[in-house]
Amino acid sequence: GIGLAIAKAFVEHGARVIIGDLDTDIAAKAVKELGGPDKARAVKCNVTSDADVKALVDEAVSSFGSLDVMVNNAGITRDVTMKKMTEEQFDAVIAVHLKGAWNGTRRAAEIMREQGSGSIINISSTSGKTGVFGQTNYSAAKAGIIGLTKAAAKEVAAQGVRVNVIMPGLIRTAMTEAMPQHAWDQKMTEIPMKRIGEPSEIASVAVFYASQLSSYITGEVIEVSGGRSM
Repeated sequence: GIGLAIAKAFVEHGARVIIGDLDTDIAAKAVKELGGPDKARAVKCNVTSDADVKALVDEAVSSFGSLDVMVNNAGITRDVTMKKMTEEQFDAVIAVHLKGAWNGTRRAAEIMREQGSGSIINISSTSGKTGVFGQTNYSAAKAGIIGLTKAAAKEVAAQGVRVNVIMPGLIRTAMTEAMPQHAWDQKMTEIPMKRIGEPSEIASVAVFYASQLSSYITGEVIEVSGGRSM
């Protein structure tokens, strides 16, 4: 959903892309959609593994010569009330979202500091701002990504590396379209713009953060939610 939309937008603006995914078949299909190996490459990557993430960023340098932008977008849900949530369900979501973003930010920053430039984009959620019933794990992870980003931004700013957050609201993806109708109806009442967001609308902000249009912005959060949590 959002990850592929961002990759497409980057390619449209002249970037070459490395896609990291646990599912190599889906990643290979995405590469074809993006124009083949001259435009994109796929790497099997578990973002909770530091070794996998290091291999991912190293592939960008070896394939295309540099690492200019890193988007940390991997995510899972294990929604259940705190009363019923298992430790494994909590740990899994924290590991993929928060540790995954930390792995990606840290490994990308190592390369970007040496280059003297780079943009790291971490994907949070309005769940991390307002909290969502049944998502103590997800909300905690998404809030943590904001704190991680702000701290990292302060550490690497002097070396020319920027770190920012996109905070999506309700966006049309396979995950959200699987929600029951009553959940959709409730969420729509909370959105002043009275419509769902599209993955391309997240991608547009990612392009802004990646480009020199945002050259004096770091440690910031752009919420893309149709005004849902104003």
